[in-house]
Amino acid sequence: MLLPKSNTPRWVIILIDLFLSFIALLFAYLIRFDLKADKNLIQEEWQILSKSIIIFAGIKLIIFYLFKIHKGLVRHTSTEDLRRISLALATSSLIFALLGIIRYLIVDEYYLFPTSVLIMEFLISVFLLAGSRFAVKLIYLESMKIKDPEERVLIYGAGISGLITKRTIEKDLLNSVKIIGFIDDNKRLAGNRLEGVNIHHANKLEKLIIEEGVNKVILAIQDPNEENRRRVVELCIEKEVEVQKVPSTRSWINGEFSTKQISKINIEDLLGRKPIVLDENKMKEEFSEKVIMISGAAGSIGSGIVRQLANYNPSKVILLDQAESPTYDFQNILRAEFPRLQFEIVIGDIRNRERISRIFDIYQPSYVFHAAAYKHVPLMEDNPSESVLTNIKGTKNLVDIALDKNVQKFVMISTDKAVNPTNVMGASKRIAEIYAQYSNAKGNTKFITTRFGNVLGSNGSVIPLFERQIEQGGPVTVTDENVTRFFMTIPEACQLVLDAGAMGEGGEIFVFDMGESVKIIDLAKKMIRLSGLEVGKDIEIKLTGLRPGEKLYEELLSKDENTLPTHHPKILKAKERISETSLEEIESLINLLESQDNIEIVKKMKEIIPEFKSNNSTYEKLD
Repeated sequence: MLLPKSNTPRWVIILIDLFLSFIALLFAYLIRFDLKADKNLIQEEWQILSKSIIIFAGIKLIIFYLFKIHKGLVRHTSTEDLRRISLALATSSLIFALLGIIRYLIVDEYYLFPTSVLIMEFLISVFLLAGSRFAVKLIYLESMKIKDPEERVLIYGAGISGLITKRTIEKDLLNSVKIIGFIDDNKRLAGNRLEGVNIHHANKLEKLIIEEGVNKVILAIQDPNEENRRRVVELCIEKEVEVQKVPSTRSWINGEFSTKQISKINIEDLLGRKPIVLDENKMKEEFSEKVIMISGAAGSIGSGIVRQLANYNPSKVILLDQAESPTYDFQNILRAEFPRLQFEIVIGDIRNRERISRIFDIYQPSYVFHAAAYKHVPLMEDNPSESVLTNIKGTKNLVDIALDKNVQKFVMISTDKAVNPTNVMGASKRIAEIYAQYSNAKGNTKFITTRFGNVLGSNGSVIPLFERQIEQGGPVTVTDENVTRFFMTIPEACQLVLDAGAMGEGGEIFVFDMGESVKIIDLAKKMIRLSGLEVGKDIEIKLTGLRPGEKLYEELLSKDENTLPTHHPKILKAKERISETSLEEIESLINLLESQDNIEIVKKMKEIIPEFKSNNSTYEKLD
């Protein structure tokens, strides 16, 4: 430690300030005489000055005390302390000038101090008093820094957020960090300096990692190009460089954040893409002042839809869900995040037709977004009766009641597993799709279907499972090394639903251009590396074999369905496929529920959906 931790007595600080003021006065006189004063001139000036020196000391002490410039902790000197010092010194100089006039007019026709000396003494005093404090502060900061091995950091983003990140890191005494430089996608910034730190183009990242020994990259761009960011993160993973990100400005406090808020990047940041840009005017025109019901409102997609709808001024949103605790939690979140949103919580089961009909009578919704469903493939493979009861009968109840009550639009949320299904869950969703499509021609209600891939961060998705397994030290379980899946974010999925609700004319199946599918084993490896661990050394990946009903890969459109372009390049529309299934067959399947015979139920599902071929399941014998 270069400085003691205990506070210096206040009287010592005052005496030091007074001493520095005398030094300033001495320098002012030396400058006045160009450092060439002879002995006689000095004696003459001293005779005049000797009568003023006591007054100088007394006034300085009084002013310093009144302005409390000794009160602040010197090692934590701020611009406020500089302001107080400047005011104190300016006040004392003004008093000296006034007293000098009085002395000249009344006493001996001499001023206390020449005007030039007063001005120079003020400037030099400001420099010495403020400079000494900031010097002590710098020495203190250096002495307090942890002497651990230094982290060598690059900041991705040379804008305001990047600059604030640099300042925040440098202010944190608990970090031993050296900012190597900034990297940015803007080529015009390359070669410049920001607060003395070099800016490089992002394509120099690999070279900087190798030559400068960079061991951490902090993403500080608030609205980055997703492809560029993904490229940076992928390279860092490959080179075993830790990647962190700066939080959204919404979570900053008074425009600032702390280094504790800088967090590790997660896999959602790596897989996610920029959300679709929707036609805001069309959305407001469609949903403003409307009563809108969301089934499964407390789930991942249902709650996301509610959050999106809150921006379009609906007259009321009806949150229908049978899960009491998640609905209660979501209610509290909505009250905090959207205090102006008018909503009603309704605890109810879509399988109870009488209850649902009564809810429609009370609230008379114009739109229904149907997100309630059982979605876990292995569980539904073991419980086909429940899959049919909720996914098919529950959907049928909502569809029939929506038709009866003249609902304007009904948007059903389906899944990529409904395409050429290999499991009970996917088959149940495909049958629900067919029923909704058939019903489109039976009344005034427009029935629209949307299909998703896997939703990042949704309940029960593979990513939370991997996160838990990594936290527990592994192993991370992957069913098969060749398994691939499509991924999308919750905002993307919800935007697709809203866009379908606004643009759909009835009978369509909307799908999202989800890009390339991702190998799950590669996903697991990236998540392990993002956690700062090494595959095979710190965390093992264990292959467990395909689960009952699980596919190696998913499809969004079957080979019998053709796609058509829509108003948005990332949204496609499937031509309605003519099904040979009759509504009577669907009714007969639902009637089988009373028997609770799984084999008979699945057999009937296969009759309705001929392309339903079980995979790795006990129901394969029915194919």
